[in-house]
Amino acid sequence: MRLHPGEAQATGWRVVKLSDVVLRLRQAAPGRRPLVVAVDGRGGAGKSTLAARLQRVVPGSAVVHTDDVAWNQACFDWGELMAEHVLRPLREGGAVEFRPPAWVEHRRSGTIRVPVGVDVVWVEGTGIIREELAPWIDASIWLQGDLDEQERRLVARDGDSPAQRRHVAAWLAEELPFMLAEQPWRKATLVVAGTTDLHHDPETEAVVAS
Repeated sequence: MRLHPGEAQATGWRVVKLSDVVLRLRQAAPGRRPLVVAVDGRGGAGKSTLAARLQRVVPGSAVVHTDDVAWNQACFDWGELMAEHVLRPLREGGAVEFRPPAWVEHRRSGTIRVPVGVDVVWVEGTGIIREELAPWIDASIWLQGDLDEQERRLVARDGDSPAQRRHVAAWLAEELPFMLAEQPWRKATLVVAGTTDLHHDPETEAVVAS
């Protein structure tokens, strides 16, 4: 398995119900409502897919995508926007109603919304587990996977045009030093397999490291 430089391969993989994953995360911050859970991993690890599945397990929950906050920002220069306009309102028990500055500038329609009273907020995206945001995050998941397989997924999803290759190169130029500095795999409450050969039903189960 090819991992990020500096990332140790997790061990003790086992299949668990997604409902048990939720229970483990709740135990990290008992009584917290909304529980704010970061779902992190490199591109192609399956972050948004896992967040959507966890949302189905907890119907009174919401998903926030860092890609929306980061849209037309530098790849990782969105921590302050996330903290002040998404995570702080959640911690104070309020709703989130946020149009990032780049949305206004480029006339992107819509709003990032989280209503009052949700049970769990799944905040998914590469770079969400970082020291800057630790005070606002209750629990976290790191998706560990084989980078070769994840890159194949990205090509299948986004294509392999010259423009896309330039985009990936620019992204990696920022991602590699950021990840080496933050080492989110060391901070996560749970490490979940983004790629695995263990047989399981991904709609209801996950493969989790001990």
